[in-house]
Amino acid sequence: MTTLSDRPHTALLVIDVQNGVVANAHDRDGVIANINVLLDRARAEEVPVIWVQHADAQLVRGSDSWQYVPELVQRDGEPLVHKNYGDSFEGTDLEALLAERGVGRVVVTGASTDACIRSTLHGAFVRGYDVTLVADAHTTDDLSAYGAPPPAQVIAHTNLYWKWQSAPGRSAGTVDTADVVFAPSKVG
Repeated sequence: MTTLSDRPHTALLVIDVQNGVVANAHDRDGVIANINVLLDRARAEEVPVIWVQHADAQLVRGSDSWQYVPELVQRDGEPLVHKNYGDSFEGTDLEALLAERGVGRVVVTGASTDACIRSTLHGAFVRGYDVTLVADAHTTDDLSAYGAPPPAQVIAHTNLYWKWQSAPGRSAGTVDTADVVFAPSKVG
C-alpha cells in the first residue's frame, strides 16, 4: 500500500530508548519488555531492526544518559541512526537505510511519545511510508507541571489519533504488541 514503489518490506524502529530519556518515563519497564518481544519476533522473521539515538545539550553523545537502556541490546548488523532532531528522518541516513532494505512500512516503538515518536510518525507518513504505531511500546515523561496532560493521557491520545490517520496510497494504524504483524500488506 505504500506510495514508495518496489519497497515491500517492513522495518521495526526503536527510537530513543536511552537512559536519560526513559529514566522516569510512564510504564518504563512494561514498554521496554514489549519492545523486547517485538525485537525477538522481528529477528525471528528476519525483519530489519533499526535503532535511533538522539543527542542534544541534555543527551551528550557518549554520556551515560545518552546510552541505550541495558535491557535492549542492539545486534551486529542492526544499524544505528544518530539524530539531533525529533523526526528520525531529519538530517539522518534513515531514509537511505530503509531504501537499501526495500522498506515501505515502519513499525514504530520508543520514546518520547509527545516529541520524537510523533515527529517520526508524521515524518515517515509524509515521506510515503505506511506507519504502524505500537500502542503499548512507546512512552513519555510526566510533563504535567508544564501544562501537558498526564503521560497516560498523552499516550492514549497519540494512540487514538494515529489509529485514524489516513492519506492517499498510505496506511496508518495503532496496534498492541501482541497484534503486530510484520507482513507488509497488513496495517498491524
